[in-house]
Amino acid sequence: MSLENPALESPVLESPVLEIDPLLDDPRTRIIVCCGSGGVGKTTTAAALGVRAAERGRKAVVLTIDPARRLAQSMGLNELDNTPRPVVGIDESAGGTLHAMMLDMKRTFDEVVLQHSDPERARAILDNPFYQSLSAGFAGTQEYMAMEKLGQLRALDAWDLIIVDTPPSRSALDFLDAPQRLGSFLDGRFIKLLMAPAKVGGRAGMKFLNVGMSMMTGALSKVMGAHLLRDVQTFIAAMDTMFGGFRKRADATYKLLQAPGTAFLVVAAPERDALREAAYFVERLAAEDMPLAGLVLNRVHGSGAPQLTAERALAAAQALEEPRENLVDGGIVDRDAGKADSRNNGTDPASPAAQEAADDLTIDMTIPPEQRLAAGLLRLHAERMRVVAHERRTRDRFVSVHPEVPMVDVAALAGDVHDLDGLRSIGGQLAGDHPAAA
Repeated sequence: MSLENPALESPVLESPVLEIDPLLDDPRTRIIVCCGSGGVGKTTTAAALGVRAAERGRKAVVLTIDPARRLAQSMGLNELDNTPRPVVGIDESAGGTLHAMMLDMKRTFDEVVLQHSDPERARAILDNPFYQSLSAGFAGTQEYMAMEKLGQLRALDAWDLIIVDTPPSRSALDFLDAPQRLGSFLDGRFIKLLMAPAKVGGRAGMKFLNVGMSMMTGALSKVMGAHLLRDVQTFIAAMDTMFGGFRKRADATYKLLQAPGTAFLVVAAPERDALREAAYFVERLAAEDMPLAGLVLNRVHGSGAPQLTAERALAAAQALEEPRENLVDGGIVDRDAGKADSRNNGTDPASPAAQEAADDLTIDMTIPPEQRLAAGLLRLHAERMRVVAHERRTRDRFVSVHPEVPMVDVAALAGDVHDLDGLRSIGGQLAGDHPAAA
């Protein structure tokens, strides 16, 4: 599949309209996952959906994994952490409420350890240097813990709608791949090899290690270092009983994402790379039998005068900027006077610089300020129409490949969204209320 087909200079392609309010109002909708590549506005979209859902009567919680912490600022919270916090300022007259939280990856991992092991074993795990490194930065841990937290929130049943802002990963697919990746790590041959001595237990285990695996562990010690190898083995011995739990919960959450009460919203910008990533995600969701609600096309530019094309605007600007050398306030322009001024300044009137200065003086004198302003605005409009045309072509490429995907456009704003009113405005656009684009 490719979005690179240059032949799509076609008439405008239309997709089905993504209807957000029916999705939010449906009590069967329990989870909405906002996904897409980085920098396309997933966090703002998730927050706007949360505000709109709450003010339409849902008890909603927004889980974000955004390190920029813009969600807290826009919702008027000093900070977000691993505990859902109520958002003040929401209109609760319809019976809805809104909470928000930010995933703390390490704390979530710690909670899993404490919940699924006895105190002595939990302390051994939490103090283990290898675990501390794994829980803070192992590839895929953030995505896996996001799914762990989603499972925890769903199990609490304190909210009837959970909105997830997926991690700002290199690839939008990482969120779906993380459980399998971590599960493969825990079930891998290397881990099983290191677990073997611990499973034998006690002195027999050490004898087995010394006799049967001396060559192997010697090689591993050289590669990993003796201390790291010992930390890994101690960690695995303590975690042994939990490995099956990790896999089981990952599988359960994965099935939860496939359930009818879940809806995926793919968020993209009208840019080639973002829509290519969105196309990959749409295809992956279909392959995994996960319910796609539609695509949010964010930061779309528009114009209040679409009938004025870029070419016509440029032609009008050039006409306004043509010098009128014969008439200024009803008289004749004295070009020699302009050259005389150059002589007085010590510049040779025959030089190119003097001639150019005289021409500029003549143009400035003959074009009224309002015409120069109008010409400048026309050129800005022409540039905007070029952007609009480029975004439309990019959008049409996606629609030509996935004509069945419902879509809604959100206009580009003049500034950042930083409060609840801004989120309400975005929510209105998501629901189909389209003001003039910035």
